[in-house]
Amino acid sequence: MTGALTLLLVQGVLGAFDTLCYHEWLQRLPARPAARTELRLHALRDFAYGVIFGTLAWWTWDGWYAVLLAALLAGEMLITFWDFIEEDRTRPLPAGERVMHTIMAIVYGAFLACLLPQLHAWLARPTQFTPTGYGAVSVLMTLMSAGIVLSGVRDLGASFRDYRWKIGK
Repeated sequence: MTGALTLLLVQGVLGAFDTLCYHEWLQRLPARPAARTELRLHALRDFAYGVIFGTLAWWTWDGWYAVLLAALLAGEMLITFWDFIEEDRTRPLPAGERVMHTIMAIVYGAFLACLLPQLHAWLARPTQFTPTGYGAVSVLMTLMSAGIVLSGVRDLGASFRDYRWKIGK
């Protein structure tokens, strides 16, 4: 499980860089009215990641809960695919951002490849959340979970910003 969580931490670091460098600094998505849907997709994905990071740090998803986790992971992928389409529809992506998204997709695939055998093992157990811990990895994942959720709240809030006041200025 440590391998899967390490890959998830790498995904978190890459995601933070993508958000801060490309979405906030270079593209300034929260200031773009055309980015509303993209920001809402980012918020949805952030909330899913918040649950994934926060729970995998301290709990196992045993029994039928493993199916729920698999559904959450699949939902995250669907949101990401929709986000790729939305980005291409509404703005030109810098080459570096496109490369970053490709690297993140590869890391996510490696994470899933490491996690799937564990999900299969959890499915054979009675349905419950079982406490676990991975030391410093759990602490880092918890901190990342909090940061991811805060980023999602910021994106969701920015997606509802009223841009009408700029008309005529």
